[in-house]
Amino acid sequence: MSSIAGNLERVRQQIVSAAAKSGRSADAVELVAISKTHSAESVREAVEAGQILFGESRVQEARAKIPELSSNLRWHFVGHLQKNKVRHALSLFEMIHSVDSLELAQDINRVADEEGLHPRVLLEVNVAGEGSKFGFGPDDLRQQMEPLLKLPRLSIEGLMCIPPLAVESEESRKFFVQVRELRDSLEKEFNMKLPQLSMGMTQDFPIGIEEGATLVRVGTAIFGERRARKGDL
Repeated sequence: MSSIAGNLERVRQQIVSAAAKSGRSADAVELVAISKTHSAESVREAVEAGQILFGESRVQEARAKIPELSSNLRWHFVGHLQKNKVRHALSLFEMIHSVDSLELAQDINRVADEEGLHPRVLLEVNVAGEGSKFGFGPDDLRQQMEPLLKLPRLSIEGLMCIPPLAVESEESRKFFVQVRELRDSLEKEFNMKLPQLSMGMTQDFPIGIEEGATLVRVGTAIFGERRARKGDL
């Protein structure tokens, strides 16, 4: 068994355990294996261990990597999406986790209309109000839900968050609770369903699952430390 296969098995066991702890079925949680900066060969090792859903955060990297791999794999985009990369992203990914502004949503809607697509998206919430991160503030999101819901091409399926970096994973819990409660209030206020919650990464995904995550984005625990890209050195 490769190290990636062993890592995947450990992550899956953690998902089962966290789901059971919160009285949920592990089947209610999808693992997005975050393969950014890792090679196509590493992705193939994960595929051999049964993983088919992967996440990337840079369109340019994904455009090079995805064609090297089996066409039956599923891909989610989890990074900040630049407007000039929207058209490429829509052709590569089945879901975009990181719609972080009304302007970006409008641009995705326009390109989707031109391409005849109906992209599935999540709205990124900057729940802690961090200046270094993208995303809607909770109050801003409430104010902008009506224009977001009027974008006919977008299938808005839920919310995503990246809590502040913490020493202890338990510190993320309050932010996951806030996002889940925001989702619940938006569903009631706008009479809609937002079934997906993308919450939790390597350091805190069990906490995310305990608080209702349906998608967890795990990279380092599967593939190891991120490889430096050209230009990062």
